[in-house]
Amino acid sequence: MSNTTIRFPNLNFEVHPGKSIEVFGIELAFYGMIIGLAMMVGVIIAYYEAKRTNQNVEDYLDFTIWTLIMAIVGARLYYVIFEWDYYGQHLLQIVTGIRDGGLAIYGGIIASLITLFIFTKIKKLNFWLMADTAVLGLVVGQIIGRWGNFFNREAFGGYTNSIFAMQIPVSEANGVTKDLLMNSYLYEGQSFIQVHPTFLYEGIWNLGLFILLMAYRKHKKFNGEVFALYLIGYGVGRAWIEGLRTDQLILPFFKVPVSQVLSIILVFAAIAFIAFNRIQLTRKSIAVVSLATGTRVEDTVELDEETEESDNESEESDDESEEAEEAEEAEEIEELEKIEDSEDKIELTETDELENYDTGFKNNIKK
Repeated sequence: MSNTTIRFPNLNFEVHPGKSIEVFGIELAFYGMIIGLAMMVGVIIAYYEAKRTNQNVEDYLDFTIWTLIMAIVGARLYYVIFEWDYYGQHLLQIVTGIRDGGLAIYGGIIASLITLFIFTKIKKLNFWLMADTAVLGLVVGQIIGRWGNFFNREAFGGYTNSIFAMQIPVSEANGVTKDLLMNSYLYEGQSFIQVHPTFLYEGIWNLGLFILLMAYRKHKKFNGEVFALYLIGYGVGRAWIEGLRTDQLILPFFKVPVSQVLSIILVFAAIAFIAFNRIQLTRKSIAVVSLATGTRVEDTVELDEETEESDNESEESDDESEEAEEAEEAEEIEELEKIEDSEDKIELTETDELENYDTGFKNNIKK
């Protein structure tokens, strides 16, 4: 198949990838091969993590068989549901068009979680422990899988002239908008649109998330925490990146990107999940300490209440002492004022007597 040019003008380089390759007369799409590679690597990562944590790796191999099938079905159904205006008129394309793209990661995740829930119930395994283990493989699979969008010339963002701006031939791109056409470029006689390479943004974001999860997994406080951190990390990144994309799946009636809404919901749900489990762990720790010291939790609470009451009584006592001191000071001031008034009266009396004496003396002299 002929190759086409994909340019990164602000980085000053270009590549010429095709969309497929022919093997023994059979045309194989790079998109499908990359998705398959992503799944294989993801399974290997999960396998080694299970082995590291002394889990039965056979359980993961059994689970893989079911989850790979259900993940593809779920990813396709999710995409088809929110693009029903098209697929409702082209029912055959639901199956035959899958090799050209149209898989939504959230659909795959939801289907995998349902499969895992049923699997762990049947096998009587720990759902959250397996979720923590499998999610590491999931992130790696997403990092690799996003490059399928690159080869398919899809899942890109709107116009940009940033350093990472990517130019794709209009004839090869999937999901071209009017705004992109208005900002198209002519290069060597061919029209190009210039876009955000959102597949690259998400790949880099997920790589950082994978490093974070790998570093934290040995320090997790409870089963399910690593998976919850993934939901938070991926949800935040996806909510941002989804806002840049031009091929958003829109939620009916609300007219907002469904993946953006779902990302935000999952972020808050994961935060609540972590908070709840952390609180439970704190309560258990208090109970353990209480048992070790021979003090009941209720006694500890009562002691805290008594201490609080004692503090309140102490504060009330201090207030009463202050009031008593103020009263004493007021009495002393009143006594001083009385003494001063008495002295003033005495001085006034003496002055009057002297004046009377002087007046009498003068009268006697006149006589």
